[in-house]
Amino acid sequence: MGTIVLEKMKFHAFHGVYPEEQIIGGEFSVDVRLELPFGEAVLTDQLTDALNYELVYQVVKEEMMRPSRLLEHVVERISNRILTAFPTVQYVETKVSKCHPAMGGDIGMVTVIDEKRR
Repeated sequence: MGTIVLEKMKFHAFHGVYPEEQIIGGEFSVDVRLELPFGEAVLTDQLTDALNYELVYQVVKEEMMRPSRLLEHVVERISNRILTAFPTVQYVETKVSKCHPAMGGDIGMVTVIDEKRR
């Protein structure tokens, strides 16, 4: 079993409960940790035998571009899509962080984390 981590993927997206967040949008950071057997890829050195991280990134990007009110909803969608799209993935941890959330104070970010195991 091995681990692949895509870190600090940046998106301008339209998640939030306030109307301004859904119109103006905000900055988000996403991390995804995947556990899976590396299988034949360690021997063949071929992308066809490995998990293509570019395709994982595309899944994350598509879900981040779908506006939601709650980050809990976003992380759930991302995790479920990854498990559906990539059957070799046995575990996924998805972190979505809203940078500088409008909460009436100086807050760097708020992060919601989802974990799923097959």
